[in-house]
Amino acid sequence: DVQLVESGGGLVQPGGSLRLSCAVSGYTYSSYCMGWFRQAPEIMREAVAVIDDNGRSTYADSVKGRFTISQDNAKNTLYLQMNSLKPADTAMYYCAAVLSPRGGSSCPTAFHEYNYWGQGTQVTVSS
Repeated sequence: DVQLVESGGGLVQPGGSLRLSCAVSGYTYSSYCMGWFRQAPEIMREAVAVIDDNGRSTYADSVKGRFTISQDNAKNTLYLQMNSLKPADTAMYYCAAVLSPRGGSSCPTAFHEYNYWGQGTQVTVSS
């Protein structure tokens, strides 16, 4: 089965940057979607960014222009570069994966569509 292991979270001041990494193993699908989600206490888990095998990505409006999702297939690693961090970005961040939908549809952004999840890494933005 697919295994996802995250790293890179931590405490950072507003305006700072972090890069999250997600090491992927056991993923043998020929086409897949991967994404970063976040969840704060009492707030529904939401998609931050998703990316497909062709490198096409979609971002939440709240992070557009500040965050960048990317993947290094040679290293089997998914990344989330987070710049200009705000206190509102404070959350547990998860990486996730799912088989790509048929017919060339875009990757889903609903968390319940994703089958495989990392353990989560905490990001705290505070002065």
